[in-house]
Amino acid sequence: MTVAAVILAARPESALGDADGLPGVRRIAEVAWSGGAIPVVIVSFDPEGRVAAALVGTEAELIAPAPLDGGPVGQICHGIDGAIGLVGDTDGALIWPAGMVWPDPETITSLIEAHGADAGTILRPQFDDEPGWPVLLPLAGLGHLRGLPAGRLPDELIQDLAAGGVAVRALDLGDPGTVNDASVARSDLPPYRGPSEPASGHVHEWGEAEADDLDLPPG
Repeated sequence: MTVAAVILAARPESALGDADGLPGVRRIAEVAWSGGAIPVVIVSFDPEGRVAAALVGTEAELIAPAPLDGGPVGQICHGIDGAIGLVGDTDGALIWPAGMVWPDPETITSLIEAHGADAGTILRPQFDDEPGWPVLLPLAGLGHLRGLPAGRLPDELIQDLAAGGVAVRALDLGDPGTVNDASVARSDLPPYRGPSEPASGHVHEWGEAEADDLDLPPG
């Protein structure tokens, strides 16, 4: 199971905004990698090389955007295609607007774990019932995504996929960074609570493995 992070910056300025002393895109790349996403792909214009410079020392790959007339869906699909080109067995992608600089690495890990248990469902974090980002798209839904109109905004694309029959599940991961963008200072975020239960839906019990062993027939 391999889940990429596809980070979308409409302009270099949106990639390079301050995030607690780091360029936003660098913080996102480090969080995505720490949380278990691989590969990490940044889709951004970079005429002066400043975005590439901000990513030096990270595991992120910077790729130029698709033609603008393809709209947000074109950029998302372009980023996913870039991720597949880097890691051929990628089976999911975290769609991540560059303005969302505050998600916690544990949130990324939780989304990836939940994808392992529910590989055909779009997984969306929420905080206090508000839907957030990044959204984990199973690549089984990529064909549906490619057929959506260029003029649709990212939130609308998720709604369109749901209306088209792709299952969407909200996960309350207790992370205010999934719903507050870079316009909110990190110090002003509500407290991080973390997930109330494993996102995969499976709770391991003490001694569970040993109990399973006792149920095996003699070897």
